[in-house]
Amino acid sequence: MKYLRSFLVIVSMLNLVRVSFSSVVSTGNFNKDFFVMWSPDHVNTSADGRTRSMVLDQESGAGFSSNDMFLFGQIDMKIKLISGHSAGTVVAFYLTSDQPNRDEIDFEFLGNVSGQPYILQTNVYADGFDNREERIYLWFDPTQDFHSYSILWNLHQIVFFVDSIPIRTYRNHADKGVAFPRWQPMGVKATLWNGDSWATRGGHDKIDWSKGPFVASFGDYKIDACVWKGNPRFCRAESPTNWWNNEDFSSLTSTQRRWFKWVRRYHMIYDYCQDNARFQDNLPKECSLPKY
Repeated sequence: MKYLRSFLVIVSMLNLVRVSFSSVVSTGNFNKDFFVMWSPDHVNTSADGRTRSMVLDQESGAGFSSNDMFLFGQIDMKIKLISGHSAGTVVAFYLTSDQPNRDEIDFEFLGNVSGQPYILQTNVYADGFDNREERIYLWFDPTQDFHSYSILWNLHQIVFFVDSIPIRTYRNHADKGVAFPRWQPMGVKATLWNGDSWATRGGHDKIDWSKGPFVASFGDYKIDACVWKGNPRFCRAESPTNWWNNEDFSSLTSTQRRWFKWVRRYHMIYDYCQDNARFQDNLPKECSLPKY
């Protein structure tokens, strides 16, 4: 029995070490943590790798993706959006598994005509199904400076943050038959592209190419997440390294709940859970379940 206990202690310590190696805090260098997916001539990175911009013109947009895939964690990205007339453009920052039945967690910034506010659309894909759009107006001008956009993804919930304010949650109600992204690792991606078939007033306002080129800038990102190594057990474990899975992050705090309600009361302009016409009075199951 003595030797058995010693063996179990050693196994436990090895598992903790393996868990710790599975998690990463990013370098903050775009050249080291990301690769360009397309149009490298439309991607500009500072000499120190700390900031990156993408350009959209009539020739192309651009995109970049993380070198690693992750299963749970928190991703923060500071973004400065396209200034002036940005109608028809889409800047996206998101996690995706790139599988046929993909999981995906989206921030999409929908451009607008000069003088009109940006629309921030969020969406969640689970097992290949989406139709979970929410839209808000931001309470600041996102083109004047960098602002922080974050995704917390753990076993309990997904939380979208803007400057540390929770704007949306999507809880794990898998036990009630609601799909939740929990098995597929996802990469971190950012793209800038032509979405003028739908992005601004349902496609009514097209891109005015005479206002281009259109530039979106990124910087000061942080990836604190479990790197996918092929075994979900390590990423699903509760540990000091995998802090996001701990009970403290299983729901919003009381302060976060107040901010969450403020955003939804004063800044929300569309919620799929209130669109009875779209779903023919058969709203998705999660719409009737707690948000935190």
